[in-house]
Amino acid sequence: MDAPVATPGPAAAARDNAAVADLLREMATLLEAQGEDNAFRIAAYRRAADTVAALPDDVRQVFERDGLAGLDALPTIGPGIAAAIAEIVQTGRWARLDRLRGAAGPEAVFRTIPGVGAALALRLHDELGVETL
Repeated sequence: MDAPVATPGPAAAARDNAAVADLLREMATLLEAQGEDNAFRIAAYRRAADTVAALPDDVRQVFERDGLAGLDALPTIGPGIAAAIAEIVQTGRWARLDRLRGAAGPEAVFRTIPGVGAALALRLHDELGVETL
């Protein structure tokens, strides 16, 4: 007899959702740092991150139960972001974000933080060795 599959509790679901939301927010930040001229796209990633972070269910379970259609049906999440979430859930990575990370230098990303200019961004990277937000 097979043992029942354990479902993650609320704390595990919140961690999974927070991790996915963090990646969506990072995408928005990197797009902004690289001068993305489509403010709607940046805002869409941020809204999707807020939706995922606030989900009462584990986003992984939503995908496993309902597939891409289930993710796409969530408020503020369209087909493109649903596919990104599915990739994250399935692989633990997001290829598009990985590519974008390589294209944006750490200093450019740090300058997206209010109050951080070019000199401070350079110091954060060079003197403290900070690579990411």
